[in-house]
Amino acid sequence: MASASDDISSGTRLLLSTQAEVMAGIDALFDQLLPVPKDPRAPLYEAMRHAAIAGGKRLRPLLVRAAGDLFHVDRGLSLRVGAAVEAMHVYSLIHDDLPCMDDDDLRRGKPTVHKAFDEATAVLAGDSLHALAFEWLCDPATSSDPFVRGELCCELARAAGPAGMAGGQMMDLAAETANFDLQTVTRLQQLKTGALIAFSVEAGAVLARIPPEGRSALRAYARDIGLAFQIADDIMDVEGDETLAGKALHKDEAAGKGTFVTLMGIERAREQATALVEQAIGHLASYGDEATLLRAIARYVVERDR
Repeated sequence: MASASDDISSGTRLLLSTQAEVMAGIDALFDQLLPVPKDPRAPLYEAMRHAAIAGGKRLRPLLVRAAGDLFHVDRGLSLRVGAAVEAMHVYSLIHDDLPCMDDDDLRRGKPTVHKAFDEATAVLAGDSLHALAFEWLCDPATSSDPFVRGELCCELARAAGPAGMAGGQMMDLAAETANFDLQTVTRLQQLKTGALIAFSVEAGAVLARIPPEGRSALRAYARDIGLAFQIADDIMDVEGDETLAGKALHKDEAAGKGTFVTLMGIERAREQATALVEQAIGHLASYGDEATLLRAIARYVVERDR
């Protein structure tokens, strides 16, 4: 009988191999979907490619793949949805890095888009990736079922808008001049970071035509790993290595923002992240080996170094 440590080791190997596969697949799909035209729009496409190709952990496409695998979804379809959610994520990073937002010079180890190009091009690149995410989801190549395509679009719009990522970013801007308590910081991160992670997990079930009432365990899993991911990010902002992270650290502290670390202390925050991971894994108890990758991802979100 396999021990728990054997199961974790097996999950880690599966995670590493699948992540490498998804990263290569997403890069290849972006390369295909973002050809540079021979006209004055070329810098726009070059800026999108600069931000989208060869960078990042591809956590969100990985989650789409892992959830889709639970229900034997065609992996080519999971990859297309993963590219759409990654396009939405990259749009948010481009805009977050602008001088009017977080004013960052480095992202994923490369100059941010407004530094590599200019601010106007960065705005348009983000806008274009936002639009393309929905265009790709609406394409019959993503699903032959129009109801699946419609639900994917609706759920992504909700996750990215004022009740999701954009609303969380607004709260994050307000955090620079307000003293948020732990409940408010939790809500901020559930919107800013957690909403797109939750969409990624649920999208795999949507592709499989699993009804909403059959997704409650996945939603609970996504909620817990979303918070664990952000707590790990806050810890990394204090203890991390900027070279590994590929971006500037210690910015929240400099801006005077309340974070899980400033409000809980680093040891309690670390304990809370670990507890959330175990809780997330517990939500998958009704699944067998087909959920090994989701369990490994849950552990990864707090063990990663960038």
